[in-house]
Amino acid sequence: MPSRDTERIAVVGGGPGGLYAAALLKRLRPGREITVWERNAPEDTFGFGVVLSDETLGGIEHADPVVYAALSDAFVRWDTIDVVHRGTTQTSGGHGFAALERRTLLRILHERCASLGVRLRFRTEAPPTAELAAGHDLVVAADGVHSATREAHARHFRPTVTHHRNRYIWLAADFAFDSFRFEIAETRHGVMQLHAYPFARPSSGNPGASTVIVEMRDEVWRSAGLDTCGTAESAERCAEVFAGALGGRPLRSNKSSWLTFATVTNQHWSHGRTVLLGDAAHTAHFSIGSGTKLAVEDALALAACLEEQPGLSAALAAYEAERRPVVLSTQRAAAASLRWFEELPQYAHQPPRRFAFNLLTRSRRVTHDNLRLRDPGFTGAVEEEFGCPPGTPPMFTPLRLRGLELRNRIVVSPMDMYSADADGVPGDFHLVHLGARALGGAGLVMTEMVCVSPEGRITPGCTGLWTDEQADAWTRITRFVHDTAPGTAIGVQLGHSGRKGSTRRMWEGIDEPLEDGNWPVVAASPLPYAHGVSQIPQALDRDGMDAVRDRFTEAARRAARCGFDLLELHCAHGYLLSGFLSPLTNRRTDAYGGSVENRLRFPLEVFDAVRAAWPRERPMTVRISATDWSHGGTSDEDALAVARAFAAHGADAIDVSTGQVVPEERPEYGRSYQTPYADRIRNVLGVPVIAVGAISSWDDVNSLLLAGRADLCALARSHLHDPHWTLHAAAAQGYAGPGAPWPLPYRAGSRPPPTGRTDAPKPRLTLD
Repeated sequence: MPSRDTERIAVVGGGPGGLYAAALLKRLRPGREITVWERNAPEDTFGFGVVLSDETLGGIEHADPVVYAALSDAFVRWDTIDVVHRGTTQTSGGHGFAALERRTLLRILHERCASLGVRLRFRTEAPPTAELAAGHDLVVAADGVHSATREAHARHFRPTVTHHRNRYIWLAADFAFDSFRFEIAETRHGVMQLHAYPFARPSSGNPGASTVIVEMRDEVWRSAGLDTCGTAESAERCAEVFAGALGGRPLRSNKSSWLTFATVTNQHWSHGRTVLLGDAAHTAHFSIGSGTKLAVEDALALAACLEEQPGLSAALAAYEAERRPVVLSTQRAAAASLRWFEELPQYAHQPPRRFAFNLLTRSRRVTHDNLRLRDPGFTGAVEEEFGCPPGTPPMFTPLRLRGLELRNRIVVSPMDMYSADADGVPGDFHLVHLGARALGGAGLVMTEMVCVSPEGRITPGCTGLWTDEQADAWTRITRFVHDTAPGTAIGVQLGHSGRKGSTRRMWEGIDEPLEDGNWPVVAASPLPYAHGVSQIPQALDRDGMDAVRDRFTEAARRAARCGFDLLELHCAHGYLLSGFLSPLTNRRTDAYGGSVENRLRFPLEVFDAVRAAWPRERPMTVRISATDWSHGGTSDEDALAVARAFAAHGADAIDVSTGQVVPEERPEYGRSYQTPYADRIRNVLGVPVIAVGAISSWDDVNSLLLAGRADLCALARSHLHDPHWTLHAAAAQGYAGPGAPWPLPYRAGSRPPPTGRTDAPKPRLTLD
């Protein structure tokens, strides 16, 4: 039974979300008494155009055909995006947009509310929320990003408002662009960018109109003197910068000012009879669409839940449960897009086609496969510029590192198996584990972290390379890979556990000390990993550092004799060398602590010694944690300094991971969540990178490579799920070239087997 306890409803805020919620709620039950409080006049509005997706429009059409018909008559539609960069325009089609003037949208909603009997109280501040809640069954707080309702009950909603670094201003041009236009201006002050789209179509005697957003970093804004400009002068200055795009025409403002974007989140969306809607509950950066879209979808969900649920409390819980995952997904995409524009200067060097592809795929919602379907001509040109042979997806293009040519860009990421015998010797499990993934088609298969000494193990089940017996066992594995999966490279990752050693196997209690048989651990500083749980490590002195360095060197020589094709030095995840790099774990006061240059000193000593012992023609990479996900940890500039130093010392690629340095970390998990760190290192320093971190689809891999955000992609859990992930990715894309050959004994499995009968007779007649 639907809720019957919402007969008197107050809506705070007369923006699109609040108005549409009022109209829906009144239409569903005409007997309701609904009042909307809006402090501005009916004709007042901020901004210019509003973009809505086909998905949102479909919901509106189903819920209120009257509003949908009025919107449809007013929409401007287009399907192309133009990206203008360094004098060239790259056009991508097949996208599909619909926009209209914000004033028109508000007028349509005003008229609909009035026709249904909703009371609209303009130029009127809403009473305090507590007063409204006392006299109404439901209070809908749609009062925007600066919501007074949210702030009045902050201890219940528990909001977080995060301001970002770019400055932007909403302006308008009195003509209609014929596409969504992104344009980059490289000025003497720095990079500025324009986002523009039409919202009013040309008609007789009317050239139409477009929204124009100009955005730049705060330091560029200040350098250009825009921080001292009023609204009119800001519009004039922006029109000068983008005179080419505007055809010399002016820009106009509407109470416009320079802003920094604020991301709003709330731990709770309702409190008692009050519920947050739209920007009051959440915001998503304008570069992936309109906040109006989210607010309208909130209104649809709220109205539906009030009808479907038996009481107000259940309805508000169902509304939040339905909308929160959708909003979080949108906010993750918006955050990726926002960061891309904040870091746009690092991409300015890219060729125009790659730059355009990078921009279009910035949020990870649009991918290589999406674009190939929408505009195969544009995507094909980007692939050709990348160097893809005809008919070859980006992931199956070869890559050379020193004397090693990888036949594709897929890496089986190092994964600790904790399955060696008591002497650190890899056995049949490792042969099958690594051999199966080599047969599965990856270009490079990496071992787990192979420890350089008994006391450098994480657990008693970790493999090592400190004895000849261990080396013989590894030789058996490398020989199997080279003989049975020719063309597949196998790499070894060398590391020392540091303060994270002498613990149980992962499934017995991750990071917990052994019940007995513990060995002493060492670190940069005498700080335990988990206070009150882990051992207090001994800080390495000069003799200890020399001994560790020599252990790495001996292991590298053994690895070369084993036949490994590539060596990676593990300087991530809080293990010994990582512990020197992070300011959270290195509190030394000698020459090996303090500045990032000092913290690098010992890891570089180890790297240089290993590089000298490792054959010159074989490549060497370094895995780093580019952030500790914890306050006071490795900064973006630290990560760049670390990557720059290893590259200068001869690293052929940087394997960019994050975190696992301190237990109190707070990672921002999500799809491909670590790739922005690899992206930054690659595009700021020009250093080849391996991207890791929740990369799960071949489409994501192709997108990352083609956009120039990574050179190789390392996948871990995907390869645990499917050892033949790479071969299956090739089959899914219809690729059967040299980048992913099926082993001869497996070739019959290159096509998926039928899953059931599909040849049943089809119905011939349909009877009414």
